[in-house]
Formats: sequence, structure tokens, C-alpha cells
Amino acid sequence: MPVSAPGTITLLIVEDQEELRTQLDWALRDEFRVLLAADRDQALGKLQHERVDVILCDLHLTPAEQHTADGLDVISAANAKQPAVPVVVITGSSSRRAALEAIKRGAYGFFEKPFDPDEAAHIIRQAAHLRRMEQELLKLRSEHIGDIGFALMLGGGPALARTVKQARTVADTNATVLITGESGTGKELLARAIHFEGARAAGPFIGVSCAALPETLIESELFGYEKGAFTNALNSKQGRFELADGGTLFLDEISELTPAVQVTLLRVLQERSFERVGGTKTINVDIRLIAATNRDLAKEVDEGRFRKDLFYRLNVIPLVLPPLRDRQEDVALLAAHFAVRFAERHNRPQPRLRPELIEALHEHTWPGNVRELENLMERLIVLTGETEIGTEFLPDDMLRHPPDASTADESTLEGAIRALRIRMINQALELDKGNRAAAARRLAISRSYMHRLIKELGIEPNE
Repeated sequence: MPVSAPGTITLLIVEDQEELRTQLDWALRDEFRVLLAADRDQALGKLQHERVDVILCDLHLTPAEQHTADGLDVISAANAKQPAVPVVVITGSSSRRAALEAIKRGAYGFFEKPFDPDEAAHIIRQAAHLRRMEQELLKLRSEHIGDIGFALMLGGGPALARTVKQARTVADTNATVLITGESGTGKELLARAIHFEGARAAGPFIGVSCAALPETLIESELFGYEKGAFTNALNSKQGRFELADGGTLFLDEISELTPAVQVTLLRVLQERSFERVGGTKTINVDIRLIAATNRDLAKEVDEGRFRKDLFYRLNVIPLVLPPLRDRQEDVALLAAHFAVRFAERHNRPQPRLRPELIEALHEHTWPGNVRELENLMERLIVLTGETEIGTEFLPDDMLRHPPDASTADESTLEGAIRALRIRMINQALELDKGNRAAAARRLAISRSYMHRLIKELGIEPNE
């Protein structure tokens, strides 16, 4: 079966009206590899011999000689030939109920006649992106990947790719690594990947959050203590450095270490030896240290809160994890990955993310980064309990609500923002003669977001 060239979307158009079929072909062939079919049988023939990314099908096809088939039948037949291929249906303005029935049967989306080429292309691109995202997830699952390794650093953006490439390079060495990034960006996940795909994979991986330990216990937790070293020290105890011997020690939130512990840690890193609290015996360890922080350690040094010599000792291999707001191209892939994982964990049906949900995820700024997205997807899987996951249970701050009448007052921040949006949208619509898709491109926003703003702001464009 022929496969599309990388970056090429193969589109199968199923339309019985030759004039409309030709019109769709001419409108979309510059961007997509287009295959044409006049009925169900021709469509199935194409699916038999071609790998298709998206199907564009008229909801009301003229019945073929041997079949009383309509667009709904094509959806079912297509799923049997090439499962999970997204189907976008074309419908008349009076057939909205039938279009919604098509959505229930598994169609990705629909648009009405007469069609807008820009709108059609936008929906097809979204459907193809979701299809390829699902294929990538299936590939990962087929390789039986566990909870370790660089393969779980999901994403294709340049910032993350650069960091992962550097991490792969240093994994087989013993060099000290300093991972920086906002909370929730996956610093421990990256540290585990470096360990489990490196030369020390057979050894232990010991992680400790310096911020979670009381100041009075940090030193004894890291270096251990001898019996009688302090009240209630009834037995000797190994610290994290000893437990990590032969493997990797991961110190998260290292900026939280007290000045006294910073001095001790500097000596340990220089000599790879230490004494337990209350002890005199020198203990030698063979460890690889990976540290992480959500703070700017160089700034902490300048402001006198972190030792300069320790900073330079830690900052041998600096790795930076970008925030999720700078990885918008990865949001849908991560969301689908978490959805599959939590569906299996909570015994829910295999999920499919609705376009409006993906749109809302892309518009969010993700202050909590990947961890926030992970928690959100678990919530949606548990609360929805259905195959189709939409926006019903999104938190309030991710749902856009029509502004109050008071926000029309431009003396307030919200009112000024609303007024500016109205002016910009009206100006863009005027320049593009009412074409919403073109106006959305001019404003660098998605077509669906443009429609939503027009509705929320009560804009009545002249079309």
C-alpha cells in the first residue's frame, strides 16, 4: 500500500456530484495529495490500495447500483478498511441534525455547503494532525515503553529536541548535570531518562526533593547518621549518597539547600567521600549527580543565596527544559498520551479528543506546565467516562465566557481589552471582505477561536 511522502497529507474526497468533486479537487490539490471517488465502492477501492490520512465525504451520496449507501455508510466502511482514519462530512445547511448523527458515528467534523476552501483546509489539517498523533502514540505503545527513557520525553519542538539531544549525548558519561526549568516541566523525568539509558542503568536511581525535607533533617537524610548521633537515633542509617553508590543521585530543588549543607555538598562532589552525621569514618561513594532547580541559580549566586563555587561544580552540563507554553506544537500529543494512559489506569474506554477540546488546550498558557496538563487529562478521563472527550469538565479558567456589560467601560482593563478585540476583528473582517478564515489568519489566531470571539463579543460582521 503506497504511503504518503513525509509532510504530505493524502485526502480522499468522496462526492457524487462531479461539479462539486472537481471544485473541491481544484481548491485543495495545492496543499493536499487528493484522491477522488464518486461513490462508496470507489472510495473503498481507493482505501484498499492507498494509505489515506483524511476522508472528505458528502453526507448525502446518490445510492450506487448495488448499495443504498450514504455518507454514514462510508464512515462505517472506511473504519473497517483503515481504522481511525478521520472522516469530515459535507452537508447542506438544512442537514445539521444528520451531521451531528455523523459525529456520533465517528466522523471528525463537518462543514456546510457552500464551502469555504480556507475553512475546509483548516479542518482537514486538524484532522490529519490528530490522526498522525494517534499513530505516533500507537507506535510508542507497540514498543512496550515503560516509565523510563527518552522516548517518554514526548514532543517535536526544537527547544525540547535540542535538550533531549544533549541529554542523550551525556547519558553514557559520569558528568554532573544541572537541569533547570519551571515547576512541572519534567525535570525528574529527564533525569531518569539520563540514568536508565546511560552507563549506570544497572545501578540505583535515588531521588530526593531538597525542598521537601525540613532544614534540620537535610544533612542526615543526604549523608546518613550513626547510632546515638541525636535524640531518637536508635540505629545507624544510610543516607541518600550511600544508597546511590554505583548509580545516580538526583537532587531536586537544590537551591533550597542551607549554606551549611552547600559547603558539605561541595566537598563531597570534589572528593566523593563524606562522614555520616555523628560519625568519624570516611565513606567513599561512586555516584553520578544530577541536580535540578526551578530557580535561576546564577541569580541566586549574585544575590548571595547560593555558593558560587558550588554552582560552578554543578553547572558542568546545563540542560534547560522549556515551559509548555513554548511547546504549543506538543500540547495535543501530550494530551492524547495522558488520555490513553489514564483510560487504561481507570478502566475507561479508549478516548478520542474532540476538536474543541484540542482548541481549548492550545489556547491555555499552562502555568503548571506538563504536570498541569497531566492532571487535567486524568480529571477529564475520570469525569467524562466516554469515548469522546470534550470541554464539558474543563476548569472555569479555560472556558471563555461572554463578558459582563460592565466590561464595555474602556476605563477598566477588561473593558479596554474587549473594545480592542472588537476593533481589531472588525478591521480584519473589513480588510478580508467578511472572510472569517482569512481574517483569522491575519490576526494569527485559529478559525474556531475567531468564530468564538465573534459570538462572545456580539460582533455582527457585514457578510
